[in-house]
Parts: sequence; structure tokens; C-alpha cells
Amino acid sequence: MSKLVTASEAVARIADRAVVTVSSSSALGCPDLVLKALGDRFRSEGHPQAITTLHPIAAGDMYGVKGMDWIAQDGLLARVLAGSYPSGSSNLPMPEIWKMIVEDRVAAYNVPSGIMFDMHREAAARRPGVLTKVGMDTFADPIREGCSMNARGAAAPIVHRVEFNGDTWLHFPNIQPDVCILRATTADENGNLTYENEGAYLGGLEQAIAARNNRGLVIAQVSRLTARGSLRPHDVRVPGHLVDLIVLDPDQKQTCETPYDPAISGQIMRPWSSFSLAEQGVEKVIARRAAMELRGGMTANLGFGISAMVPRILLEEGHPEAITWAIEQGAVGGMPLTGFAFGCASNAWGYMPSPQQFIYFQGAGFDLSFLSFMEIDVEGNVNVSKLGKKPYLTAGCGGFVDITSHARKIVFSGWFEAGAGVSISPSGLTVATPGRFCKMVDKVEHVTFSGNRARQQGQEVLYVTERCVIRLTGKGLVATEVMPGIDPARDIIAASQGRVTVAENASTMSLSLLAEGPMGWQP
Repeated sequence: MSKLVTASEAVARIADRAVVTVSSSSALGCPDLVLKALGDRFRSEGHPQAITTLHPIAAGDMYGVKGMDWIAQDGLLARVLAGSYPSGSSNLPMPEIWKMIVEDRVAAYNVPSGIMFDMHREAAARRPGVLTKVGMDTFADPIREGCSMNARGAAAPIVHRVEFNGDTWLHFPNIQPDVCILRATTADENGNLTYENEGAYLGGLEQAIAARNNRGLVIAQVSRLTARGSLRPHDVRVPGHLVDLIVLDPDQKQTCETPYDPAISGQIMRPWSSFSLAEQGVEKVIARRAAMELRGGMTANLGFGISAMVPRILLEEGHPEAITWAIEQGAVGGMPLTGFAFGCASNAWGYMPSPQQFIYFQGAGFDLSFLSFMEIDVEGNVNVSKLGKKPYLTAGCGGFVDITSHARKIVFSGWFEAGAGVSISPSGLTVATPGRFCKMVDKVEHVTFSGNRARQQGQEVLYVTERCVIRLTGKGLVATEVMPGIDPARDIIAASQGRVTVAENASTMSLSLLAEGPMGWQP
């Protein structure tokens, strides 16, 4: 019997109240055609009703791949757990899924991506759920929000604090998926899947196993079909005995606004000269100072925002391969991409499945993590996951909590004030006009990173801004380096209303950070 069906035939097999797990990372690997068919079926038939969806990383974006927005409908979606959600510019309309969340029309949770992959493994093996230290004293902890994003979510907790072996842990009970929807490049007639044109494997294999072990349904969207027996066995990432149905979409994008780039899937290697350098400006200055924490041979994790510019700094310095970059979608080495293609890398040395990448992150095998911040409070807590006024400007926590929970050293990068007028000259940096607000606050809106837990664990934490380098100490936030041209009393202490102090022996940051050409970084 053929496994090949249309998207509408595939989703007709999804029952009311099903738990549906979706493999995706924004537009990367998004089975958009199947999700659209699911939304279309509900609009025409009123079924399936009251489904739960699981998204270890976001499905869809705000720039042409709707993803989970296809199914953001009252009556269809009852509960959603996601590591991240579609996000974008404030100039764009709020996605439908965010409307449902803020209007309390769906029980919504933001669960760290690594924990979500862990939940699939534990459910598949019929173990008693995830027992972890990841997320303790953050918004994921029941002593705070317990991952809930609204009142409906808070009313139905998904995580508890438990005592085990004389210690306190977070326990995420199993949620068994009934359906898995994933995406690959090629399927043979038996359902074996290969990923040769994809920018990452993500977690499709683990999600398929979880559904299969629950006697569930596995739907694979692919761009092409080949004869049985024609795929090289070593290339098969999801074996056909795990796949029930195959849906063809020859027009699926590789990632957001990228129909196909062979360098993203590792089929060609781009010359280093073909990559653009970081543009001259304040954010480049911040990224340069962050890069100074690196030494040749290190392995570093990388997050979205200013931090994503750090590899371009090393490119300009003539050392693009001095550091092994590891990103949560799975690429290792090469040049992590920025903007719409973030989450992909060109010239990668290899690709890890996301669940294994997160095991590496949670256990802190890397040397250093570069991440960004929206706000920092006096305890050293960092918020990147919630912005109450315009929630869809942030995707949520993604892998941030998994990465920072045990990392030995973390460098957070961002502006000291939002919207400040800052001028750069060879002799220093000057704050011409103050910003709309300072990002150093009394209390962050959401604790995505716990400063108190970092101190307890002895983690080294730096906050790099255009004005100074701040360190997390037992006495709070202390600026230990000051940019030339900055008035410490006015631009740091007064601007932060005393939330940041300046060390008596604070040093002056190097003028090389402001140079038009390379700053002289050596591995």
C-alpha cells in the first residue's frame, strides 16, 4: 500500500484531542503545507477539535512561512507547548498564535527547547518524565511562572518541584504525542527519509519515535519521492518503519526567504571572502569586545542578536576557523548565519541532531556562550523571553535556559540604554542623547537567567555594553571596564540610577574596538 497521500488526506487521520508534535525551527524544516491543511480542515469540517501541539522550536515565522499560525484557531487548538514562537518586527501584525495567548484563548507554555526534546525521549521510553536542574529559579520554575504564559496555562501546571535523592529537582511529567509531523528532503516509497537539502536535522527522529511508541501517526512532508531501495542507507535519518504517510511539497523553502542555498546544507563550501563583514557601528563595537573573551581552539555557543555578529568579527580578523561554533539547531563549525537565516550555518563541519546538541549544552561541554539581553536587573537576572507590551517581539526562551543553566562562562551583549544617540570617533564613544529607557532595571519582567543561581554555581558572567563591561559579583553589577569617552558618573551610574556601580580599579577599554579596520585579534 502506498504511503503517498495529499496533505488533506494526511490530516484527515488526526483525531479530536490529539497531541501533535511538530518538528521545525521557525521556517527551517517547517512542514508548512501539512500545517496549512490541518487549519483548512478545521475551517471546513470543525475537526479535529481541542488538540495539543508540541513545538521544541518554533514552527513558522512572520515573513512568509505561517507554521503554527495556520492552526491558531479557537476550537482547534486547546493547548500549546513551545520552546519558541514566531517573532518579528513591531511594524508587522501580531501573529494569530500570539493573539490567542495574550487573550487567554489557549493554554500556553514556553518550555526550554532542550527540555522539550528531553520530554519526547522520556515519553518514548515510558520513563516517568524529565527530572532536571535546567530552569531552576527561572520562569520555568514553579516558584515563578512554571513555564505558563497566561492564566489558562497557569491553571494546568506542567512542571513541579520534587525531592529526589536529597536534592530538589524540576519534574516535567510525560506528554505522549499521538501524531508527529516532520519534514525532510527525500522519501523513498517505503518512507525512509533523507535530509540532504536541509539546514539541520532538528529532532524529527526523536519526535517520530515518541509518536510511534505511543501507537501514533507519523506524517512526513518532503520535496521529492524516489523509488524504494534507491537511498543510501547511511543517509537515512528517519527509517521508513517509523513513517506512516508521505506528503509532497516540491516548493518547500529551505528556510525563511531562502528557497535553497547549497552552502546551508553543506553541499558546497563558500569562499570566506563571500561572507559580509559586520557593519561599522555601536553593535560591532560590542561584538568586538565580546570576541576578546575567545582563545583559539575554543568551542562556543551562539545566540541571536548582537552575539550572532561575533563570528563576523573573527572573519574580519582573518581567523574564521579559530573557534568551533555550536548552535542549537545542530550545525557545528563553519559560519553561523545572521538575520532571517539565523539557526543555519554555511561551511559547517558537521550537523548534530538538536536533541543531542542540547545534551551537550545542558551538560556545559562548551567553553563559552555568547547571548544577548533585553534587560538586566540588580540581581544579575536576564530577561530575553517576555516583553509584555509587544510580546511577539521576542520568540520566547528557545534554548537560552538550557544553555545558561550550567555554562561555565557566559557573555551577554546588548545596549546599555534603548534608543540612545551614540557617536563613535577614533578617540572614544560619546553619548550625545540619552535613551528612552535604561536596560538595567530593579526587577526584570521575566527571569530567563538567574543571577542568584549563577553565583551559587560559580558561573563567570559578563554583560558587554557599548559603555562598559559589567561583571556579576557578590555585590551586584559592577563595571570593571569603561569605554573611552564615557563619563562613568553620568553615563553608567546615573543612567542606571545606581543599579550599576563602577569598580575603583576599572580599566579603560581598548581603542582598537573602535577601529575602521581589523582590531588585531589573535587566536
